[in-house]
Amino acid sequence: MITIRAYEPDDWPALWTILEAVFRAGETYAVPSGITEQDGHRLWIELPRAVCVAVDETGTPLATYYLKANQAGPGDHVANCGYIVSRTARGQGLAGQMCKHSLVLARDLGFTAMQYNLVVSTNDVAIRLWQTHGFAIAGTLPGAFRHPTLGRVDAHVMYRLL
Repeated sequence: MITIRAYEPDDWPALWTILEAVFRAGETYAVPSGITEQDGHRLWIELPRAVCVAVDETGTPLATYYLKANQAGPGDHVANCGYIVSRTARGQGLAGQMCKHSLVLARDLGFTAMQYNLVVSTNDVAIRLWQTHGFAIAGTLPGAFRHPTLGRVDAHVMYRLL
């Protein structure tokens, strides 16, 4: 049984463990691989408008997402989200559950669309998942992501109306 709920400060140690592994791998997020915990907290917890956590029946965090305005001012009606699932919980449908949850939350917060700015083209699982949730590739940025083993790879901008 998975519950998606608002972030609580006591979640941070477990979330940092999840986030740090993904950030250090450098394969899917445009975040410096040497990001500090303090900067990770600012990026994932302090700056977004909302942060949610997917927990198991014991309350253990397994995944997380943030939701924020994609841009300021005239672009603040478009939401942006980032999702990370712990390595041990992948393949259980958590990213899809969080996507559904974030689409509802974004609408509730007054957003009218959602945009993912940099979906790495080698992340086939994420691309297919976002497409099943109504996102389309709005554009492809040639060589926009420096993958740690594949070198420069394309990145997609994905978009959908809410």
